Amino acid sequence: MSGAWGVERARCQAALAVLASLCRARPPPVGLDVQTCRSFELQTPERSPSAADAGTSVGLLAVVVIVCGVALVAVFLFLFWKLCWTPRRNKETSSPSSAKVPGSRGAMADKLKDPSTLGFLEAAVKISHTSPDIPAEVQMSVREHIVRHTRLQRQTTEPASSTRHTSFKRHLPRQMHVSSVDYGHELPPAAEQPTSIGRIKPELYKQKSVDGDDAKSEAAKSCGKINFSLRYDYETETLIVRILKAFDLPAKDFCGSSDPYVKIYLLPDRKCKQQTRVHRKTLNPTFDEHFHFPVPYEELADRKLHLSVFDFDRFSRHDMIGEVILDNLFEASDLSRETSIWKDIQYATSESVDLGEIMFSLCYLPTAGRLTLTVIKCRNLKAMDITGYSDPYVKVSLLCDGRRLKKKKTTIKKNTLNPVYNEAIIFDIPPENMDQVSLLISVMDYDRVGHNEIIGVCRVGINAEGLGRDHWNEMLAYPRKPIAHWHSLVEVKKSFKEQVPRL
Repeated sequence: MSGAWGVERARCQAALAVLASLCRARPPPVGLDVQTCRSFELQTPERSPSAADAGTSVGLLAVVVIVCGVALVAVFLFLFWKLCWTPRRNKETSSPSSAKVPGSRGAMADKLKDPSTLGFLEAAVKISHTSPDIPAEVQMSVREHIVRHTRLQRQTTEPASSTRHTSFKRHLPRQMHVSSVDYGHELPPAAEQPTSIGRIKPELYKQKSVDGDDAKSEAAKSCGKINFSLRYDYETETLIVRILKAFDLPAKDFCGSSDPYVKIYLLPDRKCKQQTRVHRKTLNPTFDEHFHFPVPYEELADRKLHLSVFDFDRFSRHDMIGEVILDNLFEASDLSRETSIWKDIQYATSESVDLGEIMFSLCYLPTAGRLTLTVIKCRNLKAMDITGYSDPYVKVSLLCDGRRLKKKKTTIKKNTLNPVYNEAIIFDIPPENMDQVSLLISVMDYDRVGHNEIIGVCRVGINAEGLGRDHWNEMLAYPRKPIAHWHSLVEVKKSFKEQVPRL
């Protein structure tokens, strides 16, 4: 029955479609009423099965898409909750517990201030020698009380330092930051600190080096003496050096004698070298020889006389007996007439080279923590180039316990042995670290090809020697005032040797 109904319905729909097409035709066919067509067009036609099926499929597709979208949103929210919300919640829950710790410690400290509590803790400590069953909280509170008491005794106040000093403190060795060290719970009680009673003191067993000093003085005296005279000829502008004799020279040969001779230099010029004759097998030679050095009278104040005494060996290297350096040629007289001079021969194993001198000033401002070194000039530098000149510049290194923290340089002066700089070099050093640092001043020769060469160095600081230490102490004694001195350059020591890169 349903099948026949479906066939009839299909036919009806086909007839209606044909009628609708006939009504739309212009002009309409003969015999078709126009009013009937109009009434037919005004009626709402039924939807076809194909249109209904299409609408149903579109609705199902929309439902599926909506369900999938909701599922994706749910998955995203779940992942967000797992990855972000849970760690944050754990952190928030852990922070109140950590915040409670100082409060508990403060409460425990308040309890420790109570005399009755302290009496109970002292009784517990006394019982601990016989009974090990003491609560752990009591033992911890006693330990914290002792540590806090010790820290209060060791507490020191440090002056507020400028932000410019943070870079300097970052380079300092760890052992310098004594005040910032956390002693932890390893500090012993004050009663258990060791005393000097019963301790071995090595300094009490050290013998004074009287014998060593005597031996050194005898060795210095055993080099003998030398007699010479100086005179300046104003007409020829010549310095006349007369080597007279030597006395009580040390024996360098196996036979108990020496074959001495003398080399004479007028520094800083080492190219003009003059030498006496060799005297065979004698310890008291008489030379009586004259040597002439052309030099203007105005330059005599900057010149030095260097006498080197050697022992001649025919088949081996000549042995050096000693040397004499006369820094001031006008020490005995004005050189207008011949003046005889006696000098002790200083022990030396090799000829000392005159590397020149450097003049600089030091000024320290304690309030600002600023050290200013002004390089003024150099004189009589050693010639390092083939042309007989050098291209000097000055490098200043800030040292702390033998370790270089910073370095700064001046400009390069071309083809000169007496450069003038007048350049200031500034270091930021806190006042509390001034006794831990020193300055190494190096005069360098710039080379376009290869490594730069060191002409000479000098050092100033609390641990320096001679003039370097005196200059540093004078600077600290007179703050905010520039203190200038001439310093002699010396050969670089092994502890300060470093590979100098090119500029």
